[in-house]
Amino acid sequence: MGKTPLESVAGLHVLITGAAQGMGLLFAKQACREGAARVVIWDIDTARLDAAAEELRRLGGTVEAYVVDLADPAQIHHYAAEAVERGGIDVLVNNAGVVTGTSFAKHRTAQITATMQVNALAPMYLTHALLPQLGRRGKGGVLTLASAAALVSNPNMSVYAASKAAALSFSDSLRLELEDNDQIAVSTICPTYISTGMFAGAKSMLLTPILEPEAVVDRAWRSMLAGTPLVLMPWTSKLGQLLRGVLPRAAWDFVASKVIGVYHSMDEFTGRTPRDAQVNRG
Repeated sequence: MGKTPLESVAGLHVLITGAAQGMGLLFAKQACREGAARVVIWDIDTARLDAAAEELRRLGGTVEAYVVDLADPAQIHHYAAEAVERGGIDVLVNNAGVVTGTSFAKHRTAQITATMQVNALAPMYLTHALLPQLGRRGKGGVLTLASAAALVSNPNMSVYAASKAAALSFSDSLRLELEDNDQIAVSTICPTYISTGMFAGAKSMLLTPILEPEAVVDRAWRSMLAGTPLVLMPWTSKLGQLLRGVLPRAAWDFVASKVIGVYHSMDEFTGRTPRDAQVNRG
């Protein structure tokens, strides 16, 4: 059974994680502009979340804002249940994430755990909590932000790459499970580095510039509406997958390191300040 594309989220209830700033806020603005009946935004940063809610209301949106730590499963289940009780959710955008960019030996146990909780487990917990009622108004969808790091091994990104690989595998497997459900479309997007501040210090690669958040949000949103299963951004990610698949391992390692520059793209990574980094757990 084919999926019925959404023309917009007009009249639907949308929940977006990590929506106090960056791409999450851009997703929320798009939902408001399209006339969503209700936009629910989650983040861990109270001040920025309040400011985002006010900005969205000035756009005419009906907005509910909740301070939620996605590293805490109990909070996810509590606020998901509240979202359902207050009108339900039709479209879920699993946007929130944290970035770790250092050698595995330097990772702390708490850092490993938090990265996996926010990037991999939280989308699973939240989607699982909302899934029984998605599509009850006849249409709905789940959009999960994974990463090109899920597809290509990269030094100094071991834990982050593992978390995003889990998110990608989960999301696309769920898509297959719901293949015969015409009401719920599942989309996954895997972009390279984005200039939101989360990847401050990361270097662009051959034919692969640092992406602008507006471009990624626009492509992701259109893909969600269309029910496109998987999007890799930019086109060079597809080329990289092809080369990685056909070249011998040693040859690919040489190309990735010396030609494309993948293996050195995180050499000067700094990321956000500690306070800003915390925001992305919302």
